[in-house]
Amino acid sequence: MSKVAQQPKDFFAASKKSNSKIIHATKNASPNFHKSLVRLQQDYIDAWKMVINSAISLEKEYAEKVGFLPKVSDSAIQTIHEMTEMSIQAYLKQNEILSDTVRTTEQAFATFNDSTKSFTSINKEIMELLMSKYGMQLKT
Repeated sequence: MSKVAQQPKDFFAASKKSNSKIIHATKNASPNFHKSLVRLQQDYIDAWKMVINSAISLEKEYAEKVGFLPKVSDSAIQTIHEMTEMSIQAYLKQNEILSDTVRTTEQAFATFNDSTKSFTSINKEIMELLMSKYGMQLKT
């Protein structure tokens, strides 16, 4: 007879063991998932850079071949630089907001975990009180 069949069946122990296995597998898979996302983001940025630089190079090449080299005012160049800086600042602000959101979420999880522990403790105390009123004893 198998080892599992010989052991008394405990639904709660089996549930806890199953949950532990799922959590363990999820935690082990997470780093690979995150690495994949970072690589995908880097690939996206590299592709985006390639497309933009290729388009600019082709436009410049065609403009030179047809003799069309537009004169751009200093204010237009300044506007391009300002737009670039504003884009970078917007991206940095977006990352700052994301970091703040992550920290806040981490705090929320910590509070949730503390609340769960307190709730479990209170429920246990209520159960013990009820059991004592009916002359039963918890097996812990």
